[in-house]
Amino acid sequence: MFFQHVYDKTLAQASYFIGCQKAGVAAVIDAKRDVDTYLEIAKANNMKITHVLETHIHADFLAGSRELAALTGAEMYLSSEGGPDWQYEFPHTDIIDGSILNLGNLKIEVIHTPGHTPESISFLLTDSPASEEPVMLFTGDFVFVGDVGRPDLLEKAAGLKGTQEIGAKQMYQSIKKFESLPAYIQLWPGHGAGSACGKALGAVPSSTVGYELIRNWAFQYDDDEPGFIKYLLEDQPEPPKYFAMMKKLNKVDRPLLTSVPKLKKIDSIELLKALAEGVKLIDARDKTIFSKGFIPKSINIQGNNSFATWAGWFLSYNEPFIMLAEETQLEDLTRKLMRIGLDNIQGYIPSTKIWEDNGGKLEKVNQINIEDFKKLISDKDSQIIDLRSATEYNEGHIKGATNVFIGALMDNLDKISKDKKVVIHCQGGDRAAIGYSLLARNGFTNIVNYSPGMNEWKSQNNLVVQ
Repeated sequence: MFFQHVYDKTLAQASYFIGCQKAGVAAVIDAKRDVDTYLEIAKANNMKITHVLETHIHADFLAGSRELAALTGAEMYLSSEGGPDWQYEFPHTDIIDGSILNLGNLKIEVIHTPGHTPESISFLLTDSPASEEPVMLFTGDFVFVGDVGRPDLLEKAAGLKGTQEIGAKQMYQSIKKFESLPAYIQLWPGHGAGSACGKALGAVPSSTVGYELIRNWAFQYDDDEPGFIKYLLEDQPEPPKYFAMMKKLNKVDRPLLTSVPKLKKIDSIELLKALAEGVKLIDARDKTIFSKGFIPKSINIQGNNSFATWAGWFLSYNEPFIMLAEETQLEDLTRKLMRIGLDNIQGYIPSTKIWEDNGGKLEKVNQINIEDFKKLISDKDSQIIDLRSATEYNEGHIKGATNVFIGALMDNLDKISKDKKVVIHCQGGDRAAIGYSLLARNGFTNIVNYSPGMNEWKSQNNLVVQ
């Protein structure tokens, strides 16, 4: 058996390449959309991809199953569980609980494991030449290392009311199936730490059934379904805004993108025209560089591992946008965006020089240090805005601070004063950089940024309110 774990750390998303070396055939589970990774693995190992599998209709990334099938001629095997509302709407082969897929000498058994979503399935792998006992379980968003998939996304992200309690009950029943498996089976989940698909995902890539039964919180509620449901549903992180679109695009037919696009370099005429028309300029530079000089109304989303997630909060799928990024960054950033289907990139500029050469003036971020921050906290003419999540805020915040989660900032501009001096902060400055640029874009001129945020505040032994 050939096995390779492919991990996208930007979305904390795992996919899997499994092959029978004797037969020279392979399957890919939960492919990301830039599928050249799998083509390269297949070529390097003299294998042909014949099976493309998905564990469920994903909410957090745009699956590359259709791109991969189009490029290789592989068959897509997708769940037909969950009822009529949860069927894929493009050509594929249906699989259900108990289906068996043969991949050379490998056997893959389908197990219906609803809870995260109604159609969710897991794949139990047996390496027949080695043993007739199963060896690996690919769980998707069913069981993670240290956690289980959240059942509230359909309601919170996709607007399907009343589904989270049903999903939680289904999850409780599904974990009973997991408990019945041999303890030695390896667990290979769809996500790791940092994913919004759960609240306590472990950082290690894999585990075993036996270890999860001991250490995973979800298996400590024997005969206590209400307690399990309560803990599962409480304190889940805010689902990114783009999740709703992923649910749709992963279910319906859509245009394919079978290679990483090459971006067009925008000239000054095109840039000025686009900005005048309100086209968003996403500045992917580091926040410290951005703060020293930025093009007015640009949005600072740093090109780090969180780039796609934050872009998904603040860009809509029907609007073009422009990127400001160094040419060496372009392929990486384009890959990150295509993984969540943000393909409407009008072009890029490599620096602010094109703006300045045409007479444009740069703006600067009004930064303050901790001493300034301490003074403003007690000033009645100041407003302190904590841009962290509600969970982070509830765990400890500065007395008097108002919590406005950065992802929901555009829906809560009415909570930001235009009369007082507004001090924004987050944990370490990244979200505050986004927040400052958004507020400046929307006409706020009274904003100051305490960029070091709670990291510095706590390190100086300052008290927080629990």
